[in-house]
Amino acid sequence: MQLRQKVIFLAVAPLIVALCAIALFVRQQAIALAHEQHATIQQAYLASKQAELRHYVDLASHSIAHLTASGRSDPATLAEAKRILQSLSFGDDGYFFVYDMQGRNLMHPRQPELVGRDLWNLHDQFGAPTIQNIVAVAKQGGGLVRYNWVKPSTNKAGPKLGYVVPIPQWGWVMGSGLYLDDVQSALDQVDAQQSRNIETTMWWIAGVAILATLVIGGAGLALNISESRVADTKLKALAQRVVDSQEQERARLSRDLHDGISQWLVSIKLQIEAGIIRMKGTPDQQLQAHASFERTAEELNKVLGEVRRISHDLRPTLLDDLGLAAALDHLAEEFSQHSGTPVTFTAAGDVEHLPQAVGTVLFRIAQEALTNIERHAGAHHIDLSLQTGAGRVLLTIADDGAGFDAEGVATHPQRGIGLRNMMERLDAIGGRLDIASSAAGTTVCASVELEV
Repeated sequence: MQLRQKVIFLAVAPLIVALCAIALFVRQQAIALAHEQHATIQQAYLASKQAELRHYVDLASHSIAHLTASGRSDPATLAEAKRILQSLSFGDDGYFFVYDMQGRNLMHPRQPELVGRDLWNLHDQFGAPTIQNIVAVAKQGGGLVRYNWVKPSTNKAGPKLGYVVPIPQWGWVMGSGLYLDDVQSALDQVDAQQSRNIETTMWWIAGVAILATLVIGGAGLALNISESRVADTKLKALAQRVVDSQEQERARLSRDLHDGISQWLVSIKLQIEAGIIRMKGTPDQQLQAHASFERTAEELNKVLGEVRRISHDLRPTLLDDLGLAAALDHLAEEFSQHSGTPVTFTAAGDVEHLPQAVGTVLFRIAQEALTNIERHAGAHHIDLSLQTGAGRVLLTIADDGAGFDAEGVATHPQRGIGLRNMMERLDAIGGRLDIASSAAGTTVCASVELEV
């Protein structure tokens, strides 16, 4: 995985994790709120049903109050009371019923087939004794009772909330009830709406997560494309500089060979040929040939010196023979001679046993830094130092010339090729390049960790 992909992943992953955590938290809170709302609505519904039942039963009690207050319990009075209660109804499933204290049904307007039957041992589908519970509540003075009973409109058993009161003058249990399936239906609708709201919220969070991921991915892609274009531009410039450097080096070698060594060799060849001819002549000519051979030997020495100079420019033999410190000292001396800018070189620590790759890279960095100083800085003095310690080697080149914008030059596609070359050389061996530049001068530090 490339660095840019890692950065994008590290940006997206925490966002996804955070959104997932938020989604889970919101979902848990929404579910808890839905349960609380369910309980609140259920309690409110039941409270309204209970109040409604009390009002219905109170109304029925008042409708036969004149009969119960008369003190009569003859069949005619009881029949009149049943007639009045049977005529009272509220909806298809709202009615009043009457039982005696032994569980025998005395009146049931929706199920007349139950009248006169002993229902004391009647149990619902869950095994609960329905009539016994109703009579027990009535004997305690009346109140609410829950049981299951057949709903007339659907002819199916369902939960019912009843309210019963005793009529002690006649030994009756009178009451009414409301079926709770409509309450459950309303609660189911509320639960379904809450579930839809939670699902919608989850989808919104998922949409935000996807949108954020796409935005980050798109931004990363745009950045990647932009960086790739800049990198391509830098690479092209670097490749062109490499080609130009190769051509310049070849041109310089061609000039040195043609204008210097080639001319000298031609001159030496002619002198040798002339000396050979004179060696066959008179003694005076032989003496002239001897003098010609001596000049030829001097010319050969000059040719050898020129060859050594060319070889040193390509790669100094001191770097291989005596190490980096000697090569840098020689480089500083040569630079001082041909540029006129004094260079002070110092070395500290064990600088004689550096790895060959490290020595080569640091030498090339010193060459590049001195070249940049000569071209751009206009410095009056240069300090070149090499030191080792704490498991690393440090090369420092400091000058008192004009500074530059290091960051701007490093990021400009057409400039800073030399700086990038230095950075790339150090990156190849795990080193680091630090540049500090101001109007007072520039300091270039190249550090490389040494393996133990």
